[in-house]
Amino acid sequence: MTRLSITKTPKVYVGGAFIRSESGRTFPLVDAAGTFVGHVPQCTRKDLRNAVEAAAKAGPGWARRTAYNRGQILYRLAEMIEARSTEMVAAIALGGATKTAEREVAATVDRLVYYAGWTDKYEQVLGGVNPVAAPYFNFTVTEPMGVVGVLAPDEAPLLALVSLFAPAIACGNTVVAIASERSPYPAIVLGEMLATSDLPGGVVNLLTGFRKEIVPTLATHAHLRAVTGVASAEERKLIETGAAESVKRVKLTPAEKPSDWQADSAQSLYAIRDLVEFKTTWHPVGA
Repeated sequence: MTRLSITKTPKVYVGGAFIRSESGRTFPLVDAAGTFVGHVPQCTRKDLRNAVEAAAKAGPGWARRTAYNRGQILYRLAEMIEARSTEMVAAIALGGATKTAEREVAATVDRLVYYAGWTDKYEQVLGGVNPVAAPYFNFTVTEPMGVVGVLAPDEAPLLALVSLFAPAIACGNTVVAIASERSPYPAIVLGEMLATSDLPGGVVNLLTGFRKEIVPTLATHAHLRAVTGVASAEERKLIETGAAESVKRVKLTPAEKPSDWQADSAQSLYAIRDLVEFKTTWHPVGA
């Protein structure tokens, strides 16, 4: 008897669980040869709101973790991707160019290790004691912003996604990320790795689907404190207008300008600085 292979059922990772789209809609995913791979969830505005709720619930606990512990968890995630690199390469390539996919996976592991190393160091660089000519101390410390929305581009679908959310969670934020519309499968596989990592459920939430349906709600959602990623001119205008109404920070790269996600410039302490708040405290001398 000829055995039929079992087709995978891709699901998105939200709140530490694997879910289908709230609407039940999907879109087909095919490999480089045109062979059907699976039905990818087509997430909706409701899925985004649910993901933000899950991220907000996980936020306080994640922010209270020690910086050292957050670094350990990021490093552990890098270990997991390294150990399952063959599977991730296949998810990126889908029967296409594996050499490019191999370089992307290796760079993704290195990117996570980079931000894992910053978790217990960025405070010393970004914060500081401020000299004042008065009988009190004045010092500045950083605090996480809260829930951050991430828009991943189509190019380098895994590396870009990780490069955008890693600095956000390194400093104690939680994330709702919209995966590449054209290449969503690496995000699906990454979600499977997140589920078995030490990262608490809800810290990183991954959605797939059509950006035109999700971005308007992402722009105006009041509980999102920042939006970062890559966006078209139309999306940037929409997000900036919505951000002005809901008072959120926006850090977007034009989609029209190609980015080299493997370059050293794609990782920086300033990516962390963009996603923290600064709190200045005044303390009397001798009190």
